[in-house]
Amino acid sequence: MSPSPRIPGHRFLHSPGPTRVPDEVREAMSRQPMDLGDPRVDALIATCETGLKRLLGTADAHVFIYSANGHGAWEAAIANLVGPGAAVLVAGTGHFSESWAIQTEAMGARVIRTPYVEGYPIDVAAIAEVLRADTRHEIVALFAVHTDTASGITSDLRALRQALDDARHPALFVVDVVASLGAAPFAMDALGANVVVGASQKGLMVPPGLGFVAADVHAMAVAAANPAPRFYWDWARRDSEFSYRKFCGTLPQNLLMGLEASLKLIFHEGVQQVTDRHRLIANAVHAAVSAWSEAGAVQFFCQVPEARSVAVTAVLVSPGIDPEAIRSVARERFQVAIAGGLGPLAGRVFRIGHLGDMNAAMILGCLGGIEAAMIAQGIPVGRDGMRRAIDVLACG
Repeated sequence: MSPSPRIPGHRFLHSPGPTRVPDEVREAMSRQPMDLGDPRVDALIATCETGLKRLLGTADAHVFIYSANGHGAWEAAIANLVGPGAAVLVAGTGHFSESWAIQTEAMGARVIRTPYVEGYPIDVAAIAEVLRADTRHEIVALFAVHTDTASGITSDLRALRQALDDARHPALFVVDVVASLGAAPFAMDALGANVVVGASQKGLMVPPGLGFVAADVHAMAVAAANPAPRFYWDWARRDSEFSYRKFCGTLPQNLLMGLEASLKLIFHEGVQQVTDRHRLIANAVHAAVSAWSEAGAVQFFCQVPEARSVAVTAVLVSPGIDPEAIRSVARERFQVAIAGGLGPLAGRVFRIGHLGDMNAAMILGCLGGIEAAMIAQGIPVGRDGMRRAIDVLACG
């Protein structure tokens, strides 16, 4: 069987995770692992923990890093905070809030969901109503996804924190920043989040495989009093000076080397500059999608402009249009890899990832490939998409 012919250039990766891995991160990960007694191992762990705390905007939270994806980080939060039969309030925001809710129920908790309306962010009023009604304070935690990767919608975390405060409710505020950290502004301490969960494969520009949790003193106290059995996820076991205990066994050294390199890149550019860059690139994407939508075949899934994510944009297609065909042509003919719909959005949207190691030329190549794929299939699109995106970038 003859090998496939080489395609010149490289394929643009515009999924919302995994994202493109910078050369510096790949090179760092190519180094040989060290023996576990080497003092450089402890230095590597400390650099990653300190860097994550800095990026998360927390001074005193405990950081725990796992060999896991984001679902593993979810489970770490559930296992440590939620005892058998305890109640958790999950803010409805789409596919990922529902996935988190199902996982929480599977671990023996009672989940209270707030309604989710397609195309809209978390209903803060519904959250406030549930909290006020919980006069016995049975809810131990409010779980909220900052940016839902499936829908491309970012919700107002400050409003959720305010709802907790206004209700004088002691529930812990647990925030998923998997799709937002390293792309959107976030500050754990200033927000008043008690626990934050994240993963490596999106804005942090590292391959999949690392999940992490940051827990403040209040969350650590709740975890210490929680009778639920746990081992691998247990914060008490991992809260140690010894690397072997920190990782409940052998640590993923090469992924940590990649994380160390990615954090160095972020801090060298500047956190504010990173979020500004993501906002500019997202504005260019939104300008193109707005122009495409004028022909009536596609439109934004998110109906609230200010809630449209800086990390990923979900594009809703009209009935009769197959988003998987758009993805296939974009990938195979125009070398632009984008994402499809998840859960209830499967077969209804395609998603453009625009986070991580991304610049203006790359996003223009992505948008050009997507527009070409739609035109090649006879899908009517407004033809000013590229010009409007260029205008945004040129004036930015």
